[in-house]
Amino acid sequence: MTITGDQFIGGRSVSGAGKEFFAIEAATGNALEPAFHGGTGDDVEKAAAFAWEAFPVYRETTLEKRAEFLETIAEQIIEIGDELIDRATRETGLSKSHLERERARTVGQLRLFAKEVRKGDFQELRFDPADPGRLPVAKPDLRLRNVALGPVAVFGSSNFPLAFSVAGGDTTSALAAGCPVIVKAHPAHPGTSELVGQAVQKAVELSGLPAGTFAMLQDSGFEVGQALVADARIRAVGFTGSQRGGLALMKIASERKQPIPVYAEMSSINPVVLFPNALRNRAEEIGTAFVSSLILGAGQFCTNPGLILAIDDPNLDRFIASATSALPAAPAQTMLTHGICEAYKKGVAKLSGRADVKQLSSGASDGPLQVGAALFETTGTAFLSDHALHEEVFGASSLIVRCEDEKELHRVLVALEGQLTVSLHVDDGDLDAVRVLVPTLELLAGRLLVNGFGTGVEVSPAMVHGGPYPATSDGRSTSVGTLAIYRFLRPVSYQDFPSDLLPLALRAN
Repeated sequence: MTITGDQFIGGRSVSGAGKEFFAIEAATGNALEPAFHGGTGDDVEKAAAFAWEAFPVYRETTLEKRAEFLETIAEQIIEIGDELIDRATRETGLSKSHLERERARTVGQLRLFAKEVRKGDFQELRFDPADPGRLPVAKPDLRLRNVALGPVAVFGSSNFPLAFSVAGGDTTSALAAGCPVIVKAHPAHPGTSELVGQAVQKAVELSGLPAGTFAMLQDSGFEVGQALVADARIRAVGFTGSQRGGLALMKIASERKQPIPVYAEMSSINPVVLFPNALRNRAEEIGTAFVSSLILGAGQFCTNPGLILAIDDPNLDRFIASATSALPAAPAQTMLTHGICEAYKKGVAKLSGRADVKQLSSGASDGPLQVGAALFETTGTAFLSDHALHEEVFGASSLIVRCEDEKELHRVLVALEGQLTVSLHVDDGDLDAVRVLVPTLELLAGRLLVNGFGTGVEVSPAMVHGGPYPATSDGRSTSVGTLAIYRFLRPVSYQDFPSDLLPLALRAN
């Protein structure tokens, strides 16, 4: 496939008329050809018009046709071959093996949602028959199904160029629900985005679907994204990124004449709680595993373990010794963008400059976007007294909090904002202490793990990748797993409809 710098609107490749920009090779900082041009308000208008025109047709496609469409997207992504991995490696600095795993996840979730669509359970069909003899009034015939919301705007994420971008989780679940999708490609990997966009566009054609079923717009700024969210034809938004970006989109959506949901994944430090018996028995093992999780992908995961909580005792020192001995051996890693790299360096410098924080380890930097991991410690008293210590440092940085006792550890957990994950490291002797904390943890996060770390999100029917604010804008939802489809559906009840007027799925019974 050839990367042209184009967008996709109405089934066609379209050159943008906005500001010119280039992808940047993460390892060198050099610009990559070709030039891309941002979209304009006119492009948003055209894409939204095509999507709105496609919506009544696409939402009523048969479940089989929709499932086959998702599978065709998966096949077309595989057809791109090594070109996709090579371009993504250059644009992101992520390793080839990492991106191959991410491609497998992207293809796998498309196929998983195809199975979910075929099952049809997401429609939640309900039949409540009439009872004309009921007193004091007759009971009407009621039938219910979930219907697609309408066109969805999806924002590609910086840290998942495949699995959470053009054909990623938000796009897949929206298409599965019956919603046309307009993707705002992330400017950090526009070439990767175009290649995947070509695959989705080809799948639309092969499946005989309306041209407006899919569109992809490029832009290095904010104008296109803001215009998309403000457009009256867009009925929901999927976003993965910074809290600042998510809040900005939520504000636009809430101020529309018809407000719409913004499903934004934004900020999480993913506490890891180390219990006494686990530390006594496995301190060094846990410390080594923690470092592997911390440095994975240069720490640029929303589930990165950014906070370690434990009761202060000599076994915690063993864990720290294990972690600090492993960190210097970890090579510097390339971060995704200059902005992300600079924000990480500022966050680390801010922590290292505090009197109540001790820096335990810091890896060396090497190259324009390459940085090392950093590990800090503080006390429970300091952590509780200053909310600034709760803030996420996006990257391979983590803060250990020494708590005086179980009560202080509990106070720290209660003081935290919503999280994506909480990891618990426990042995048999810790179970009573864990049992006491579980109700608090259920209120804190969307996923609770035992003897593991959150940096590994299984795409499955039982997965929740979400959590109370500010981890996500709506803690009742997930952006990973088959439950994600429900973000883009709403229930409609049909009362006393003649059979010929009912949707086909509701004519039975």
